[in-house]
Amino acid sequence: MAEVKPSPPLTRAGRLQVRLAAAACLLPLLLQLPPTLGIGIAAMAVLVLAASWRKPLPGGVRIVLLLGGMVAVAFNLPGVGRDTASALLALMIAIKPAETVSLRDGRSLIGFALFAPFATFLLDQAPTSLLLSLTAVMLALLALQRLAADESRIEDARPSGLPTFASVAGVLRLFSLGLPLALAVFWLFPRLPTPLWGLPQRTAGTPGLSDSMTPGGMSDMLLDDSPAARVQFFGPPPKPEQMYWRGPVLWDFDGHSWKPARTLEIFPPAPVQSAGTGWTYRLELEPTEDRLLVALDVPTQLPQGAHLGLDRVPMTEQAQFNISRWLMRSVPAQAFEPQLAPWLRRRALALPLDFNPRTLAMGRRWRQEAGYDARGTADLAIAQRAMAMIRRDFAYTLNVPLPGHDEVDDFLFDRKQGYCEHFSSAFVVLMRAAGIPARVVTGYAGAYRNPIGDYWLIRRSDAHAWAELWLPQRGWVRFDPTAAVAPERIYDTIADRQPGRYGAFVDLAPIFNASDWLRRGWNDMLLGFNASRQRNLLESLGLHGGTRTLILLFAFATLVAMSWMAWLTARGERERDPLLRAWHALERRYRSLERGRAPHEPALAWARRVARDPPSAGAPLPALARRFEQARYGMPAPTSAQLQALQRDLRRHRP
Repeated sequence: MAEVKPSPPLTRAGRLQVRLAAAACLLPLLLQLPPTLGIGIAAMAVLVLAASWRKPLPGGVRIVLLLGGMVAVAFNLPGVGRDTASALLALMIAIKPAETVSLRDGRSLIGFALFAPFATFLLDQAPTSLLLSLTAVMLALLALQRLAADESRIEDARPSGLPTFASVAGVLRLFSLGLPLALAVFWLFPRLPTPLWGLPQRTAGTPGLSDSMTPGGMSDMLLDDSPAARVQFFGPPPKPEQMYWRGPVLWDFDGHSWKPARTLEIFPPAPVQSAGTGWTYRLELEPTEDRLLVALDVPTQLPQGAHLGLDRVPMTEQAQFNISRWLMRSVPAQAFEPQLAPWLRRRALALPLDFNPRTLAMGRRWRQEAGYDARGTADLAIAQRAMAMIRRDFAYTLNVPLPGHDEVDDFLFDRKQGYCEHFSSAFVVLMRAAGIPARVVTGYAGAYRNPIGDYWLIRRSDAHAWAELWLPQRGWVRFDPTAAVAPERIYDTIADRQPGRYGAFVDLAPIFNASDWLRRGWNDMLLGFNASRQRNLLESLGLHGGTRTLILLFAFATLVAMSWMAWLTARGERERDPLLRAWHALERRYRSLERGRAPHEPALAWARRVARDPPSAGAPLPALARRFEQARYGMPAPTSAQLQALQRDLRRHRP
């Protein structure tokens, strides 16, 4: 049994290049983890790189680092999800350099680190992630080139420098080999209308609307200016005061949290009488990883793949892991469910009796003072009384304490400060206490118009909660108690903040508009390219026939791409370099005697093996191989006379 030789140690330049490539692979993944966890793993990686630069860390230290990192991951991401798995992958890549000392270890680290850029796309598919990942892959290929060169010259102990222009050009050539085939697969490979499987959920969850509401729980989202959706109107857009984007409708209150009535999803949508012509628009929704959808209030028409429940909450059939596009229609409502079923009325009046006694007492007192009437005049008067009280006595602020047992009482009678969740929750509880059917609606309010693309941007910070009261003959009517707060009492609202504008002197709105328009184009061309878009692409080219046409086009494009790869490879085999042609001719002479070089075998190692295999006339071969490697990869570059002499000796050598 042949003895396996130990792998040579990494050179100084090789070690530096391998670790740089591993760090580049790790960076895009760390940016997608929770900030505290990402910074912690990055700090651990730097510590490991510094401590193991001269010699590997002891096994016990590596185990301690691994266990400590796993505890940190479990603390920041409790549960099992694809972000948890990605964090563990990042942790292991950060620790791996602690045992990387040989060429074999270097190749192992690079191969392992290359999983990180691909894992990044499970968490984010933005252009920034793609550019960082492509850069990481290029650095990894350059590092592998360096290791191959170091292994071939390890006997001469010559130091290797930084990557040359030729090395970068070689990596770019590798990219150009596979690019046409990759484009053919992306654009023309038949896509399924629905995936065969779905991605596991993220443990941390994607920021967005929730199907429940606890006062104080929306504060983080109100500070998040990242996009939630983009809207393109086909015709005049609604007025700003009409831009309420309907999300989950919350019926059930347990004293602390509001939750939806899930059973209402199976009922047909409640009837709506339109007060105008309405609006047709296309909504491009960012990934939410759940079935929640939003639509301009009140939606009347959704495309295939989405539906409306009884309370006209838009829901999708499947969780949205990617950018999705929805063609919708909404109308201003003159009457929304003008007839309320008794069982729905009871649900819209239900309150827990052991919470908020002062609010319940005030609601009953207001009812006694207003009386009853069949036309709903008394109900409207009670609602307007509450709105006037809020306008007179209440203030808007994001700086609120944690909710207590009687949160509505604390808000209405003591604190009198809060934001949309506090206002809507307290308003609905007060209305129910007064005998008026009421419910909480969450979604988004307002939008920002991007003048470059003439579309409207809905940000996560536009998240909002308002109330709907049921009034006779009118049905559900929207009341926004947060909007009733007097302007001079709004302390730190972010509703009117313009993207890209910071104070009175710094206006980066044009840059913001351009970058968001480019991101929208990225979403439209790449992330939103599904089976329907693929079909539309063929139809725009005048091609029909469905899947059969796609298969034929894909086969043709694949043939062209493979021909391109073969041409580039053959072009490389023709070798304009006369030195390389002479060397390959020498190899073919030995191959004809069944003593050829193996594909994985460096030139010098092959030459020495042949020279040790008697009877052999290859004794001069190692010297020729060493001269060849020096001429191809060594520094300084050989002179023309030296190259000509080497070519002559290679042509004359015979086995």
